[in-house]
Amino acid sequence: MSLVFPILRRLVPQSLGGQLLTMLLLALAITQGLGLLLLTDERNRAVRAALGLEAAGRAANVVLLLDTAPADLRLSILRAADSPLVRFSVGSEPEAPHDSADADFVLNQIRKTLGEPEREVRADVHTIAPASLQMPAAMRPMHEAMMAGQTDPIEMTLSIRLAGGDWLNVRTMFHRPSLQFSPQALLPLLLMVVAVVLVAWWTARRVIGPMRVLAVGADRLGRGLDTDPLPMTGPSEVRDTTRAFNLMKDRLTRFVNERTHMLAALSHDLRSPLTAMRLRIEILDETEDSIRLKALVNEMQAMVEATLEFARGVARAESTALVDLAALLGELVDDVGGNRAILVPSPPLFATIRPQALNRALRNLIDNAVRYGEVATVDLVEESGQAVITIADRGAGLPDDQLEAVFEPYVRLEGSRSRDTGGVGLGLAISRTIIQAHGGTVMLRNRPDGGLNAIVYLPVGEGLPECAVVATPKQSQN
Repeated sequence: MSLVFPILRRLVPQSLGGQLLTMLLLALAITQGLGLLLLTDERNRAVRAALGLEAAGRAANVVLLLDTAPADLRLSILRAADSPLVRFSVGSEPEAPHDSADADFVLNQIRKTLGEPEREVRADVHTIAPASLQMPAAMRPMHEAMMAGQTDPIEMTLSIRLAGGDWLNVRTMFHRPSLQFSPQALLPLLLMVVAVVLVAWWTARRVIGPMRVLAVGADRLGRGLDTDPLPMTGPSEVRDTTRAFNLMKDRLTRFVNERTHMLAALSHDLRSPLTAMRLRIEILDETEDSIRLKALVNEMQAMVEATLEFARGVARAESTALVDLAALLGELVDDVGGNRAILVPSPPLFATIRPQALNRALRNLIDNAVRYGEVATVDLVEESGQAVITIADRGAGLPDDQLEAVFEPYVRLEGSRSRDTGGVGLGLAISRTIIQAHGGTVMLRNRPDGGLNAIVYLPVGEGLPECAVVATPKQSQN
């Protein structure tokens, strides 16, 4: 059973439309199968009843003839009534020992034909075991024909008391008819399957269409791309979900805009007193205290600028553009210069990004690789619809339990990364914030041969029709 369920899970369609169609066809197959079984059973009963009533009517008519005919004509009447399907005989004892449970319809038919409700009549209907079957030679062809269809024969024995006291014994056999299929019988089923497929397709399209639009809108919103309010179509539940998404988008946009304005005001309010403090320090005589105070002001200025840059990393003031990532990385490597950064050649790979913001994020990663690992090797490939940027250095690497912690704001590791670089521990946090705003991820991994890999994943090929600008990084920064 542990292997059956995974196999069944793989066979079941994953899309809503496929699952809906599968369930409808399965329900149709079950109901049609049960209906066919019930119909076959009713048909068998109807055929048995028809055959039994035909034999009962013939037997009643023979009784009427025997009761009124002279004794010397009885043999002629019995010979005339005999057939390969029904055998008639007259004897002093009844061959039907008792009435079977499902023979009432036969008894009623005989008494109704004779018009004598009190006439003693016996009827026995039962299935014949082929091994114990004994029959006259005249009935053997009928039996062989029935056994060729691999059906169990049914024997019916009737015993009707004649007016002179003897018994008319009637013996006949018939069989349950086998299942029969015809194009006419399959046509309604085919039409029903076509109708179910069309209804399922229309229903799935009505539900899945708005859900796909909602998924695309949520993805674009998560990557910081501008999106118009989604149209509210489909069933009421989907419309409610779309309405909630539009409200959430408006609230997020309003929140980001308010925070951007707050950051601008905060930047002005903090820079002004720091500038005034620096001017006053410049007026003072150069003493040990003034030098230390100036260093503290400079450090505070650096922390304020880095903090504001980190906060601006998630703001969406910059418009998006379709940019060749290979060209962007080439320009960053050229800016580093001095053989400290090496770009692995790669074909053009376009993505919809905010050029200046992503430039800042990748520059931070390359600068870290050069600063702590001497040489940065930059590689760009496409995997499963994603751009994978790998920035490798030759440094000492990081402890495995700190590979995630260094992305937190103000986190620095003395043992593996120098504190004499002038930073405040926000470079990696800024890079991750910007990359995540593009719908991507960034992670650090130690290299087996020493050094560190910074791996960036960015979606490509999304939102291309809506891009009004196809730019290189330098064009976007002008």
